[in-house]
Amino acid sequence: MINVNLNYKAIVRLLGIIILIVGIAMSIPWIYAEVAGYSSCVAGFRIGTLVSVFVGLVLTLALKSDRARFRLREGYIVVASCWAVAILAGSIPYYFSAFTDSYFDAIFESTSGFTTTGCSSVGYDNMPNPLLLWKAITNWLGGMGILVFAISILPALGINGQFIVRAEAPGPAFQKTAVRMSDSAKVLYITYLAFTVVEFLLLFLSGKMPMFDSIITTLGSVSTGGLTAHPEGIAFYDSVYVEIVISAFCILSSVNYVLYHYLATGKGIYLVKDVELRAFLIIILSAIIICTMGLVIVNGQAPGPALRDAGFEVVSMATTAGYMRSQYIVWPVVCQITLIALMFIGGCSSSTSGSIKVIRILVMLKLVFRGSMKRIHPRSVVAVKFGKTAVSAPIVSAITAFILTYCLVLLVSVFVLSFQGFSMETTITAALAMLSNTGAAFGDAAAAGNFSMFHPLLKLYLSGLMIMGRLELFTIMILFSKSFWSRNH
Repeated sequence: MINVNLNYKAIVRLLGIIILIVGIAMSIPWIYAEVAGYSSCVAGFRIGTLVSVFVGLVLTLALKSDRARFRLREGYIVVASCWAVAILAGSIPYYFSAFTDSYFDAIFESTSGFTTTGCSSVGYDNMPNPLLLWKAITNWLGGMGILVFAISILPALGINGQFIVRAEAPGPAFQKTAVRMSDSAKVLYITYLAFTVVEFLLLFLSGKMPMFDSIITTLGSVSTGGLTAHPEGIAFYDSVYVEIVISAFCILSSVNYVLYHYLATGKGIYLVKDVELRAFLIIILSAIIICTMGLVIVNGQAPGPALRDAGFEVVSMATTAGYMRSQYIVWPVVCQITLIALMFIGGCSSSTSGSIKVIRILVMLKLVFRGSMKRIHPRSVVAVKFGKTAVSAPIVSAITAFILTYCLVLLVSVFVLSFQGFSMETTITAALAMLSNTGAAFGDAAAAGNFSMFHPLLKLYLSGLMIMGRLELFTIMILFSKSFWSRNH
């Protein structure tokens, strides 16, 4: 039976808040399009902004509700619904600006933006600057999570957002950095905003990038969305300084943001002790060494340029930003396999990066080690530990279930995409690019620089994969469970 005991007013009101946030954000590229004379984009942004702001205000102001505390089930419903309406509202400018031929492409572009996947179903060659700015803004909003932003203002509206964060935040767990959840959200966004401002200043004041390019690149890298202002990517600037700045902020954004709160409050020892952070940096360093050696030994590249190419691409893939500076599709196989493995692993939990996350990989490796020890010493009790702290059985079980589900979804997606008839390399990496929110594939997709070759229905499926990857699978999958909607749960 369907559960009707839900706080519908609070849910719809929160949807209104999200739509309103999207509408207000959309007014920025609308103003830019008007001032800069992009007539082809004005109508799309005018429609999108006015409709979103109007609908958002109506739902927010008209539906008054008593102080509400969302339960976990309502949290999952809210998260899925809010991401859906944000994507739908965000797709309006793409379609009505005549940039996309079909609404499937508009949905794909909007989904790619909000999920920080950063890819395109049409290509960036002919994307007008206002649409590029809008995509960068959606990257930025989606990076930390539009719901995390909304949660910081929910208490003023009489809504408690603890379970919303639990359903939306990426990573195995969300650590509260302050007494109240809204305070935690504010702390995270202040850090996020600080990174944005600092990177913009470093890029723009260096004289290496114009202001518009600096804005797009900054919003694309702090969100690990991988967006650039030119189809040629970062290679267009041919600047070691630019590459170092972008790489640095991609790494900073891929670190667990809770650690920054500890650092700001004088608890920097947590940063040093964090096992996940150390493993993440070791993975990046090891991958850079492997790829550099591969480029030098197999491709005969000079050590300096090889280190530069390998360093940037490794960081790009490890943080799931998906930037492309060099033609990695012609790199040695050992380098390509390394990059694919980095896409699979992803960054740290509670960060802007996507994919499985380093902490889950570490837990699985410890489980493998424990299994080996149990073979040798059947009666021994070997706990999964990080330092002196044992990981509880429910968390270990949840992580195991997530990784197995992730692999299953990836396998099914490869099968679905195989009906298009592309090569194995294209099919597998396209599915992984969407599910990991990296947006960088190999084969035909990499050669084309976009995903326009896929059938419109498959583009819709790829959009769904991006959302599942951003919301970590279960937030979406659980909605299709009969027990989820039962009155008894």
